[in-house]
Amino acid sequence: MGTALVYHEDMTEARLLWEDPECEIESPERLTTTLERLQQRGLEQRCLRLAAREASETELGLVHSPEVALLRGTQALGMRELQALSRQYDAIYFHPSTFHCARLAAGAGLQLVDAVMTGAVHNGLALVKPPGHHSQRAAANGFCVFNNVALAAKHAQEKHGLHRILIVDWDVHHGQGIQYTFEDDPSILYFSWHRYEHGRFWPYLRESSADTVGQGGRGFTVNLPWNQVGMGNADYVAAFLHVLLPVAFEFDPDLVLVAAGFDSAIRDPEGQMQATPECFAHLTQLLQVLAGGRVCAVLEGGYHLESLSQSVCMMVQTLLGDPAPPLSGPMVPHHSALESIQSVRAAQAPHWTSLQQEDWKPATLLPGGYEFKTAATQAAAALSSLLDQLYLQPKPPVRTAVALTSLGAGLVLPPDVLCEEGSAPQEETQTWARLHEALAKEEALTALGKVLYLLDGILDGKVSSGLAATPALAAAATLDVAIRRRLAQGAQRLLCVAVGQLDQPSDLADDGRNLWLNIRGKEAAALSTFHVSVPLPVVSDGVLGPGSGCSLASS
Repeated sequence: MGTALVYHEDMTEARLLWEDPECEIESPERLTTTLERLQQRGLEQRCLRLAAREASETELGLVHSPEVALLRGTQALGMRELQALSRQYDAIYFHPSTFHCARLAAGAGLQLVDAVMTGAVHNGLALVKPPGHHSQRAAANGFCVFNNVALAAKHAQEKHGLHRILIVDWDVHHGQGIQYTFEDDPSILYFSWHRYEHGRFWPYLRESSADTVGQGGRGFTVNLPWNQVGMGNADYVAAFLHVLLPVAFEFDPDLVLVAAGFDSAIRDPEGQMQATPECFAHLTQLLQVLAGGRVCAVLEGGYHLESLSQSVCMMVQTLLGDPAPPLSGPMVPHHSALESIQSVRAAQAPHWTSLQQEDWKPATLLPGGYEFKTAATQAAAALSSLLDQLYLQPKPPVRTAVALTSLGAGLVLPPDVLCEEGSAPQEETQTWARLHEALAKEEALTALGKVLYLLDGILDGKVSSGLAATPALAAAATLDVAIRRRLAQGAQRLLCVAVGQLDQPSDLADDGRNLWLNIRGKEAAALSTFHVSVPLPVVSDGVLGPGSGCSLASS
Protein backbone atom coordinates (compact mmCIF):
# COMPACT_ATOMS: atom_id res chain seq x y z
CA MET A 1 0.00 0.00 0.00
CA GLY A 2 1.16 3.53 -0.68
CA THR A 3 -0.02 7.12 -0.92
CA ALA A 4 -2.72 8.41 -3.28
CA LEU A 5 -2.71 11.79 -4.99
CA VAL A 6 -6.20 12.68 -6.25
CA TYR A 7 -6.39 15.49 -8.79
CA HIS A 8 -8.05 16.62 -12.02
CA GLU A 9 -6.79 19.40 -14.27
CA ASP A 10 -10.36 20.59 -14.91
CA MET A 11 -10.35 22.09 -11.39
CA THR A 12 -8.09 24.87 -12.69
CA GLU A 13 -10.73 26.09 -15.16
CA ALA A 14 -12.67 28.29 -12.72
CA ARG A 15 -11.09 31.70 -12.18
CA LEU A 16 -12.17 35.22 -11.23
CA LEU A 17 -13.55 37.08 -14.28
CA TRP A 18 -13.74 40.57 -12.74
CA GLU A 19 -11.74 42.68 -10.29
CA ASP A 20 -12.20 41.69 -6.67
CA PRO A 21 -9.20 42.12 -4.32
CA GLU A 22 -10.77 39.81 -1.73
CA CYS A 23 -11.26 36.85 -4.08
CA GLU A 24 -8.36 37.19 -6.51
CA ILE A 25 -6.03 35.14 -4.29
CA GLU A 26 -8.16 32.01 -4.87
CA SER A 27 -6.51 31.36 -8.23
CA PRO A 28 -5.89 28.27 -10.42
CA GLU A 29 -2.14 28.82 -9.97
CA ARG A 30 -2.53 27.46 -6.43
CA LEU A 31 -3.00 24.01 -7.96
CA THR A 32 -0.71 24.22 -10.97
CA THR A 33 2.25 25.56 -8.96
CA THR A 34 1.79 22.94 -6.28
CA LEU A 35 1.54 20.08 -8.76
CA GLU A 36 4.65 21.31 -10.58
CA ARG A 37 6.59 21.36 -7.30
CA LEU A 38 5.43 17.82 -6.47
CA GLN A 39 6.63 16.70 -9.89
CA GLN A 40 9.96 18.50 -9.60
CA ARG A 41 10.69 16.74 -6.32
CA GLY A 42 9.68 13.35 -7.70
CA LEU A 43 6.83 13.05 -5.20
CA GLU A 44 3.95 12.81 -7.65
CA GLN A 45 5.70 9.93 -9.39
CA ARG A 46 5.90 8.01 -6.08
CA CYS A 47 2.15 8.36 -5.44
CA LEU A 48 -0.75 6.41 -6.87
CA ARG A 49 -2.30 9.06 -9.12
CA LEU A 50 -6.11 9.02 -9.19
CA ALA A 51 -8.19 11.20 -11.51
CA ALA A 52 -10.89 12.93 -9.48
CA ARG A 53 -14.51 12.17 -10.31
CA GLU A 54 -17.56 14.35 -9.85
CA ALA A 55 -19.62 13.81 -6.71
CA SER A 56 -23.19 12.87 -7.55
CA GLU A 57 -26.07 15.05 -6.42
CA THR A 58 -27.11 12.21 -4.09
CA GLU A 59 -23.65 12.30 -2.50
CA LEU A 60 -23.79 16.10 -2.19
CA GLY A 61 -27.07 15.61 -0.35
CA LEU A 62 -25.21 13.90 2.51
CA VAL A 63 -24.33 17.41 3.73
CA HIS A 64 -26.08 19.96 1.54
CA SER A 65 -29.74 20.82 1.01
CA PRO A 66 -31.34 20.18 -2.43
CA GLU A 67 -31.09 23.87 -3.23
CA VAL A 68 -27.37 23.57 -3.92
CA ALA A 69 -28.25 21.83 -7.18
CA LEU A 70 -29.46 25.23 -8.38
CA LEU A 71 -25.78 26.09 -8.81
CA ARG A 72 -25.94 23.95 -11.94
CA GLY A 73 -27.54 26.96 -13.60
CA THR A 74 -24.34 29.01 -13.20
CA GLN A 75 -22.87 27.07 -16.14
CA ALA A 76 -25.04 29.06 -18.55
CA LEU A 77 -24.68 32.53 -16.98
CA GLY A 78 -22.75 35.47 -18.40
CA MET A 79 -20.16 37.47 -16.50
CA ARG A 80 -22.56 40.17 -15.24
CA GLU A 81 -25.04 37.58 -13.99
CA LEU A 82 -22.27 35.61 -12.29
CA GLN A 83 -20.98 38.76 -10.62
CA ALA A 84 -24.45 39.69 -9.38
CA LEU A 85 -24.99 36.19 -7.99
CA SER A 86 -21.58 36.16 -6.30
CA ARG A 87 -22.44 39.36 -4.41
CA GLN A 88 -25.22 37.48 -2.63
CA TYR A 89 -22.61 35.39 -0.81
CA ASP A 90 -19.73 36.11 1.55
CA ALA A 91 -16.35 35.97 -0.25
CA ILE A 92 -17.46 33.86 -3.24
CA TYR A 93 -17.03 34.17 -6.97
CA PHE A 94 -18.76 32.04 -9.60
CA HIS A 95 -17.51 31.02 -13.03
CA PRO A 96 -19.27 28.91 -15.70
CA SER A 97 -17.00 26.01 -14.64
CA THR A 98 -17.53 26.43 -10.89
CA PHE A 99 -20.23 23.74 -10.58
CA HIS A 100 -18.09 21.18 -12.42
CA CYS A 101 -14.95 22.10 -10.46
CA ALA A 102 -16.75 21.99 -7.11
CA ARG A 103 -18.23 18.56 -7.86
CA LEU A 104 -14.76 17.31 -8.79
CA ALA A 105 -13.33 18.72 -5.55
CA ALA A 106 -16.04 17.00 -3.51
CA GLY A 107 -15.67 13.77 -5.47
CA ALA A 108 -11.91 13.74 -4.95
CA GLY A 109 -12.37 13.53 -1.19
CA LEU A 110 -14.85 10.67 -1.53
CA GLN A 111 -12.50 8.86 -3.88
CA LEU A 112 -9.61 9.22 -1.46
CA VAL A 113 -11.65 7.83 1.43
CA ASP A 114 -12.66 4.84 -0.72
CA ALA A 115 -9.04 4.17 -1.71
CA VAL A 116 -7.87 4.23 1.91
CA MET A 117 -10.76 2.28 3.39
CA THR A 118 -10.57 -0.48 0.75
CA GLY A 119 -6.83 -0.86 1.31
CA ALA A 120 -5.80 0.31 -2.16
CA VAL A 121 -3.58 2.88 -0.42
CA HIS A 122 -2.65 3.64 3.14
CA ASN A 123 -3.12 7.43 3.02
CA GLY A 124 -3.29 10.29 0.56
CA LEU A 125 -3.96 13.86 -0.47
CA ALA A 126 -6.78 15.28 -2.56
CA LEU A 127 -5.36 18.31 -4.36
CA VAL A 128 -8.54 20.28 -4.97
CA LYS A 129 -10.04 23.64 -5.85
CA PRO A 130 -12.35 25.19 -4.72
CA PRO A 131 -11.76 24.53 -1.00
CA GLY A 132 -14.65 23.48 1.20
CA HIS A 133 -14.51 23.90 4.98
CA HIS A 134 -16.54 27.15 5.13
CA SER A 135 -19.40 25.84 2.98
CA GLN A 136 -22.65 25.26 4.87
CA ARG A 137 -25.75 23.21 4.28
CA ALA A 138 -27.45 25.72 1.99
CA ALA A 139 -24.81 28.38 1.35
CA ALA A 140 -21.45 28.71 -0.35
CA ASN A 141 -19.05 30.76 1.76
CA GLY A 142 -15.43 31.91 1.89
CA PHE A 143 -14.27 30.56 -1.52
CA CYS A 144 -16.00 27.24 -0.66
CA VAL A 145 -18.88 25.81 -2.71
CA PHE A 146 -19.32 22.27 -1.35
CA ASN A 147 -17.90 21.10 1.97
CA ASN A 148 -15.37 18.58 0.71
CA VAL A 149 -14.14 17.29 4.08
CA ALA A 150 -17.60 17.12 5.66
CA LEU A 151 -18.82 15.14 2.65
CA ALA A 152 -15.83 12.79 2.96
CA ALA A 153 -16.67 12.18 6.63
CA LYS A 154 -20.34 11.51 5.90
CA HIS A 155 -19.35 9.21 3.05
CA ALA A 156 -17.00 7.28 5.34
CA GLN A 157 -19.85 6.83 7.81
CA GLU A 158 -22.48 5.85 5.24
CA LYS A 159 -20.46 3.64 2.88
CA HIS A 160 -17.75 2.22 5.14
CA GLY A 161 -19.62 2.10 8.44
CA LEU A 162 -17.05 4.07 10.45
CA HIS A 163 -18.03 5.03 14.00
CA ARG A 164 -15.26 7.44 15.01
CA ILE A 165 -13.73 9.98 12.62
CA LEU A 166 -11.26 12.69 13.57
CA ILE A 167 -11.20 15.87 11.47
CA VAL A 168 -8.11 18.06 11.93
CA ASP A 169 -8.49 21.53 10.41
CA TRP A 170 -5.18 23.39 10.39
CA ASP A 171 -6.29 26.08 7.95
CA VAL A 172 -5.77 29.54 9.44
CA HIS A 173 -9.52 30.28 9.17
CA HIS A 174 -12.13 28.59 11.29
CA GLY A 175 -13.97 25.89 9.32
CA GLN A 176 -17.39 26.84 10.61
CA GLY A 177 -19.09 24.79 7.89
CA ILE A 178 -17.57 21.56 9.24
CA GLN A 179 -18.38 22.58 12.81
CA TYR A 180 -22.03 23.30 12.01
CA THR A 181 -22.37 19.98 10.17
CA PHE A 182 -21.17 17.83 13.06
CA GLU A 183 -21.80 19.82 16.25
CA ASP A 184 -24.55 17.34 17.21
CA ASP A 185 -22.63 14.22 16.18
CA PRO A 186 -20.43 12.55 18.85
CA SER A 187 -18.99 10.15 16.26
CA ILE A 188 -17.07 13.03 14.66
CA LEU A 189 -14.32 14.81 16.61
CA TYR A 190 -13.59 18.18 15.00
CA PHE A 191 -10.40 20.04 15.92
CA SER A 192 -9.66 23.46 14.47
CA TRP A 193 -7.01 26.02 15.21
CA HIS A 194 -7.55 29.37 13.58
CA ARG A 195 -6.61 33.01 13.67
CA TYR A 196 -9.27 34.56 15.90
CA GLU A 197 -7.92 37.70 17.60
CA HIS A 198 -10.78 37.66 20.12
CA GLY A 199 -13.37 37.56 17.32
CA ARG A 200 -11.86 40.33 15.20
CA PHE A 201 -10.75 38.07 12.33
CA TRP A 202 -12.95 36.55 9.62
CA PRO A 203 -15.43 34.86 9.87
CA TYR A 204 -16.00 36.94 13.07
CA LEU A 205 -17.98 34.24 14.87
CA ARG A 206 -18.56 33.87 18.59
CA GLU A 207 -18.75 30.12 18.09
CA SER A 208 -15.13 30.03 16.93
CA SER A 209 -14.01 30.52 20.53
CA ALA A 210 -12.49 27.92 22.84
CA ASP A 211 -15.60 27.55 24.99
CA THR A 212 -17.66 26.23 22.08
CA VAL A 213 -17.53 22.47 22.65
CA GLY A 214 -20.42 21.15 20.56
CA GLN A 215 -24.14 20.68 21.06
CA GLY A 216 -25.40 17.09 21.15
CA GLY A 217 -21.85 15.82 21.35
CA ARG A 218 -20.24 18.06 23.93
CA GLY A 219 -16.47 17.86 23.80
CA PHE A 220 -16.45 16.78 20.15
CA THR A 221 -15.88 20.32 18.87
CA VAL A 222 -12.40 21.49 19.88
CA ASN A 223 -11.57 25.08 18.89
CA LEU A 224 -8.12 26.51 19.51
CA PRO A 225 -8.24 30.25 18.72
CA TRP A 226 -4.97 32.09 18.01
CA ASN A 227 -5.36 35.58 19.43
CA GLN A 228 -2.29 37.07 17.78
CA VAL A 229 -0.43 36.58 14.53
CA GLY A 230 3.11 35.22 14.27
CA MET A 231 2.47 31.73 15.66
CA GLY A 232 5.27 29.39 14.66
CA ASN A 233 6.57 25.83 14.79
CA ALA A 234 6.72 25.64 18.58
CA ASP A 235 3.15 26.89 18.96
CA TYR A 236 1.72 24.44 16.43
CA VAL A 237 3.54 21.42 17.83
CA ALA A 238 2.64 22.43 21.39
CA ALA A 239 -1.02 22.59 20.35
CA PHE A 240 -0.79 19.05 19.01
CA LEU A 241 1.07 17.67 22.03
CA HIS A 242 -1.02 19.36 24.72
CA VAL A 243 -4.50 19.44 23.17
CA LEU A 244 -5.09 17.45 19.99
CA LEU A 245 -3.11 14.26 20.58
CA PRO A 246 -4.28 13.55 24.16
CA VAL A 247 -7.90 13.96 23.07
CA ALA A 248 -7.39 12.09 19.80
CA PHE A 249 -5.84 9.07 21.50
CA GLU A 250 -8.69 8.99 23.99
CA PHE A 251 -11.20 9.25 21.11
CA ASP A 252 -9.36 6.49 19.16
CA PRO A 253 -10.51 7.30 15.61
CA ASP A 254 -11.01 4.84 12.77
CA LEU A 255 -9.98 7.47 10.22
CA VAL A 256 -8.25 10.86 10.23
CA LEU A 257 -9.38 13.54 7.78
CA VAL A 258 -7.24 16.67 7.45
CA ALA A 259 -8.68 19.97 6.23
CA ALA A 260 -5.20 20.89 5.00
CA GLY A 261 -5.09 24.65 4.66
CA PHE A 262 -1.62 26.11 4.29
CA ASP A 263 -2.55 29.74 4.82
CA SER A 264 -1.36 28.91 8.34
CA ALA A 265 2.20 28.68 6.96
CA ILE A 266 4.89 31.34 6.83
CA ARG A 267 4.56 34.22 4.34
CA ASP A 268 0.86 33.65 3.68
CA PRO A 269 -0.93 37.04 3.48
CA GLU A 270 -4.10 35.69 5.09
CA GLY A 271 -2.63 34.01 8.13
CA GLN A 272 0.50 36.09 8.86
CA MET A 273 1.89 33.14 10.79
CA GLN A 274 5.49 31.91 11.02
CA ALA A 275 5.27 28.09 10.81
CA THR A 276 7.74 26.73 8.26
CA PRO A 277 6.85 24.06 5.67
CA GLU A 278 8.86 21.52 7.67
CA CYS A 279 6.41 21.93 10.54
CA PHE A 280 3.65 20.36 8.46
CA ALA A 281 5.82 17.28 7.97
CA HIS A 282 5.97 16.87 11.74
CA LEU A 283 2.24 17.51 12.17
CA THR A 284 1.50 14.89 9.52
CA GLN A 285 3.84 12.42 11.20
CA LEU A 286 2.09 12.96 14.53
CA LEU A 287 -1.27 12.21 12.93
CA GLN A 288 0.02 9.01 11.34
CA VAL A 289 0.14 7.28 14.72
CA LEU A 290 -3.67 7.51 14.83
CA ALA A 291 -6.23 5.25 13.11
CA GLY A 292 -3.56 2.81 11.97
CA GLY A 293 -2.08 5.54 9.79
CA ARG A 294 -5.26 6.01 7.73
CA VAL A 295 -4.91 9.73 6.98
CA CYS A 296 -6.87 11.46 4.19
CA ALA A 297 -5.88 15.09 3.59
CA VAL A 298 -7.92 17.48 1.45
CA LEU A 299 -6.46 20.83 0.37
CA GLU A 300 -8.15 23.92 1.77
CA GLY A 301 -6.49 27.36 1.76
CA GLY A 302 -2.98 28.57 1.07
CA TYR A 303 -2.35 31.73 -0.95
CA HIS A 304 1.41 32.28 -1.04
CA LEU A 305 2.35 30.02 -3.93
CA GLU A 306 5.89 29.21 -2.78
CA SER A 307 4.91 28.56 0.83
CA LEU A 308 1.86 26.55 -0.23
CA SER A 309 3.74 24.31 -2.66
CA GLN A 310 6.62 23.68 -0.24
CA SER A 311 4.24 22.84 2.60
CA VAL A 312 2.22 20.43 0.46
CA CYS A 313 5.46 18.70 -0.58
CA MET A 314 6.45 18.31 3.06
CA MET A 315 3.11 16.72 3.85
CA VAL A 316 3.20 14.36 0.87
CA GLN A 317 6.74 13.17 1.48
CA THR A 318 5.79 12.39 5.08
CA LEU A 319 2.72 10.47 3.95
CA LEU A 320 5.08 8.51 1.69
CA GLY A 321 7.12 7.57 4.74
CA ASP A 322 10.09 9.92 4.41
CA PRO A 323 11.54 11.21 7.71
CA ALA A 324 10.51 14.70 8.79
CA PRO A 325 13.34 17.25 8.49
CA PRO A 326 14.50 19.15 11.59
CA LEU A 327 12.45 22.12 12.76
CA SER A 328 14.11 25.50 12.71
CA GLY A 329 13.79 28.50 15.01
CA PRO A 330 13.31 28.78 18.78
CA MET A 331 11.19 25.93 20.07
CA VAL A 332 9.49 27.89 22.85
CA PRO A 333 5.76 28.67 22.43
CA HIS A 334 4.51 32.25 22.61
CA HIS A 335 2.78 33.33 25.81
CA SER A 336 -0.39 34.00 23.80
CA ALA A 337 -0.25 30.45 22.44
CA LEU A 338 0.07 29.01 25.95
CA GLU A 339 -2.94 31.07 27.03
CA SER A 340 -4.97 29.73 24.10
CA ILE A 341 -3.90 26.16 24.80
CA GLN A 342 -4.85 26.50 28.44
CA SER A 343 -8.25 27.99 27.59
CA VAL A 344 -9.00 25.00 25.35
CA ARG A 345 -7.84 22.50 27.96
CA ALA A 346 -10.01 24.18 30.59
CA ALA A 347 -13.07 24.16 28.33
CA GLN A 348 -12.56 20.55 27.27
CA ALA A 349 -11.39 19.04 30.59
CA PRO A 350 -14.94 18.14 31.74
CA HIS A 351 -15.28 16.00 28.63
CA TRP A 352 -11.84 14.37 28.30
CA THR A 353 -9.98 12.50 31.04
CA SER A 354 -6.66 13.08 29.29
CA LEU A 355 -6.94 16.85 29.87
CA GLN A 356 -7.80 16.66 33.57
CA GLN A 357 -4.36 17.57 34.88
CA GLU A 358 -4.13 20.10 37.67
CA ASP A 359 -0.48 21.03 37.14
CA TRP A 360 -0.80 22.52 33.64
CA LYS A 361 -1.64 26.21 34.23
CA PRO A 362 0.24 28.45 31.77
CA ALA A 363 -2.67 30.88 31.56
CA THR A 364 -1.77 32.24 35.00
CA LEU A 365 1.87 32.87 34.07
CA LEU A 366 3.38 36.27 33.41
CA PRO A 367 5.97 36.75 30.62
CA GLY A 368 9.43 37.03 32.11
CA GLY A 369 8.37 35.57 35.44
CA TYR A 370 9.90 32.47 36.97
CA GLU A 371 6.81 30.32 36.45
CA PHE A 372 6.47 31.38 32.84
CA LYS A 373 10.12 30.58 32.15
CA THR A 374 9.65 27.19 33.81
CA ALA A 375 6.63 26.43 31.62
CA ALA A 376 8.49 27.57 28.51
CA THR A 377 11.44 25.36 29.43
CA GLN A 378 9.13 22.40 29.95
CA ALA A 379 7.49 22.99 26.58
CA ALA A 380 10.87 23.25 24.88
CA ALA A 381 11.97 19.99 26.49
CA ALA A 382 8.81 18.28 25.26
CA LEU A 383 9.40 19.54 21.75
CA SER A 384 13.05 18.53 21.69
CA SER A 385 12.01 14.93 22.41
CA LEU A 386 9.46 14.93 19.61
CA LEU A 387 10.12 11.31 18.73
CA ASP A 388 9.22 10.17 22.24
CA GLN A 389 6.04 12.24 22.10
CA LEU A 390 5.24 10.81 18.67
CA TYR A 391 4.83 7.30 20.01
CA LEU A 392 3.31 8.51 23.28
CA GLN A 393 4.77 5.63 25.28
CA PRO A 394 7.56 5.38 27.84
CA LYS A 395 11.00 4.23 26.83
CA PRO A 396 11.33 0.44 27.07
CA PRO A 397 12.77 -0.69 30.43
CA VAL A 398 15.31 -2.92 28.62
CA ARG A 399 17.67 -1.24 26.17
CA THR A 400 19.02 -4.44 24.58
CA ALA A 401 18.18 -8.12 24.90
CA VAL A 402 19.78 -11.22 23.40
CA ALA A 403 18.04 -14.49 22.57
CA LEU A 404 20.43 -17.45 22.51
CA THR A 405 19.70 -21.16 22.43
CA SER A 406 22.72 -21.70 24.69
CA LEU A 407 24.96 -19.30 26.56
CA GLY A 408 28.59 -20.29 26.14
CA ALA A 409 30.76 -20.34 29.26
CA GLY A 410 33.09 -17.77 27.78
CA LEU A 411 30.35 -15.30 26.82
CA VAL A 412 29.99 -12.42 29.27
CA LEU A 413 27.22 -9.94 28.59
CA PRO A 414 27.35 -6.28 29.65
CA PRO A 415 25.33 -5.60 32.82
CA ASP A 416 22.65 -3.60 30.96
CA VAL A 417 22.02 -6.35 28.36
CA LEU A 418 19.28 -8.85 29.18
CA CYS A 419 19.63 -12.51 28.27
CA GLU A 420 16.08 -13.37 27.19
CA GLU A 421 14.96 -16.73 28.54
CA GLY A 422 11.39 -16.80 27.22
CA SER A 423 10.01 -18.36 24.06
CA ALA A 424 6.86 -17.94 21.97
CA PRO A 425 4.08 -20.50 22.58
CA GLN A 426 5.14 -23.88 21.24
CA GLU A 427 2.01 -24.37 19.13
CA GLU A 428 2.45 -21.00 17.37
CA THR A 429 6.15 -21.63 16.80
CA GLN A 430 5.47 -25.02 15.27
CA THR A 431 2.76 -23.59 13.04
CA TRP A 432 5.14 -21.01 11.58
CA ALA A 433 7.96 -23.56 11.35
CA ARG A 434 5.89 -25.72 8.98
CA LEU A 435 6.56 -23.13 6.26
CA HIS A 436 10.20 -24.22 6.02
CA GLU A 437 11.90 -27.61 6.15
CA ALA A 438 15.00 -25.90 7.59
CA LEU A 439 13.06 -25.16 10.78
CA ALA A 440 12.12 -28.77 11.49
CA LYS A 441 15.19 -29.57 13.58
CA GLU A 442 14.93 -29.00 17.32
CA GLU A 443 17.73 -26.40 17.52
CA ALA A 444 16.21 -24.31 14.71
CA LEU A 445 12.73 -24.59 16.22
CA THR A 446 14.00 -23.49 19.62
CA ALA A 447 15.81 -20.52 18.08
CA LEU A 448 12.67 -19.51 16.16
CA GLY A 449 10.60 -19.50 19.35
CA LYS A 450 13.13 -17.25 21.05
CA VAL A 451 13.24 -14.87 18.07
CA LEU A 452 9.45 -14.52 18.01
CA TYR A 453 9.37 -13.95 21.77
CA LEU A 454 12.06 -11.26 21.47
CA LEU A 455 10.17 -9.52 18.66
CA ASP A 456 6.99 -9.52 20.75
CA GLY A 457 8.91 -7.87 23.59
CA ILE A 458 10.08 -5.13 21.25
CA LEU A 459 6.59 -4.54 19.84
CA ASP A 460 5.07 -4.51 23.34
CA GLY A 461 7.47 -1.75 24.41
CA LYS A 462 9.38 -3.92 26.88
CA VAL A 463 12.63 -4.04 24.89
CA SER A 464 14.21 -1.42 22.64
CA SER A 465 16.35 -3.67 20.44
CA GLY A 466 17.68 -7.20 20.37
CA LEU A 467 20.11 -9.73 18.98
CA ALA A 468 19.24 -13.37 18.30
CA ALA A 469 21.31 -16.35 17.16
CA THR A 470 20.00 -19.05 14.87
CA PRO A 471 21.62 -22.01 13.09
CA ALA A 472 23.21 -20.96 9.81
CA LEU A 473 21.06 -23.24 7.67
CA ALA A 474 17.91 -21.86 9.29
CA ALA A 475 18.79 -18.14 9.14
CA ALA A 476 16.91 -17.38 5.91
CA ALA A 477 13.86 -19.35 7.03
CA THR A 478 13.80 -17.67 10.45
CA LEU A 479 13.98 -14.21 8.89
CA ASP A 480 11.24 -15.12 6.42
CA VAL A 481 8.94 -16.20 9.27
CA ALA A 482 9.72 -13.06 11.27
CA ILE A 483 8.78 -10.88 8.28
CA ARG A 484 5.60 -12.74 7.40
CA ARG A 485 4.41 -12.84 10.99
CA ARG A 486 4.89 -9.10 11.43
CA LEU A 487 3.11 -8.31 8.16
CA ALA A 488 0.26 -10.58 9.23
CA GLN A 489 0.04 -8.55 12.44
CA GLY A 490 -0.62 -5.41 10.38
CA ALA A 491 2.81 -3.82 9.91
CA GLN A 492 2.76 -1.17 7.18
CA ARG A 493 6.48 -0.38 6.83
CA LEU A 494 9.13 -3.00 7.51
CA LEU A 495 12.84 -2.53 6.78
CA CYS A 496 14.91 -5.70 6.39
CA VAL A 497 18.68 -5.37 6.12
CA ALA A 498 20.43 -8.58 5.07
CA VAL A 499 24.22 -8.61 5.28
CA GLY A 500 25.94 -11.31 3.24
CA GLN A 501 24.53 -14.12 1.13
CA LEU A 502 20.93 -13.96 2.26
CA ASP A 503 18.30 -13.69 -0.49
CA GLN A 504 14.91 -12.06 -0.26
CA PRO A 505 12.11 -14.66 -0.04
CA SER A 506 10.97 -15.27 -3.61
CA ASP A 507 7.24 -14.89 -2.95
CA LEU A 508 7.39 -11.86 -0.66
CA ALA A 509 4.93 -9.25 -1.98
CA ASP A 510 6.58 -6.20 -3.53
CA ASP A 511 3.77 -3.93 -2.27
CA GLY A 512 5.67 -1.20 -0.45
CA ARG A 513 5.14 -2.61 3.03
CA ASN A 514 8.55 -4.28 3.07
CA LEU A 515 11.86 -2.73 1.98
CA TRP A 516 14.60 -5.34 1.52
CA LEU A 517 18.17 -4.04 1.55
CA ASN A 518 20.90 -6.53 0.68
CA ILE A 519 24.46 -5.56 1.63
CA ARG A 520 26.74 -7.92 -0.25
CA GLY A 521 28.84 -8.38 -3.39
CA LYS A 522 30.60 -5.70 -5.34
CA GLU A 523 27.87 -4.02 -7.40
CA ALA A 524 24.78 -2.02 -6.54
CA ALA A 525 21.45 -3.02 -8.06
CA ALA A 526 17.83 -1.96 -7.72
CA LEU A 527 15.92 -5.16 -8.41
CA SER A 528 12.67 -3.31 -7.72
CA THR A 529 11.54 -0.18 -5.89
CA PHE A 530 11.53 -2.14 -2.64
CA HIS A 531 14.43 -4.54 -3.23
CA VAL A 532 17.86 -2.93 -3.32
CA SER A 533 21.32 -4.48 -3.26
CA VAL A 534 24.42 -2.45 -2.33
CA PRO A 535 28.10 -3.45 -2.12
CA LEU A 536 29.51 -4.68 1.14
CA PRO A 537 31.72 -1.82 2.40
CA VAL A 538 35.32 -2.51 3.31
CA VAL A 539 35.97 -0.93 6.72
CA SER A 540 38.33 -1.54 9.59
CA ASP A 541 35.59 -1.06 12.14
CA GLY A 542 32.04 0.17 12.22
CA VAL A 543 29.16 0.99 14.53
CA LEU A 544 25.45 0.53 14.00
CA GLY A 545 23.41 3.20 15.79
CA PRO A 546 20.90 2.08 18.42
CA GLY A 547 17.28 1.86 17.42
CA SER A 548 14.18 -0.27 17.70
CA GLY A 549 14.93 -3.50 15.90
CA CYS A 550 16.13 -7.06 16.08
CA SER A 551 19.27 -8.51 14.49
CA LEU A 552 19.66 -12.18 13.60
CA ALA A 553 23.07 -13.84 13.72
CA SER A 554 23.71 -17.23 12.19
CA SER A 555 26.03 -19.71 13.86
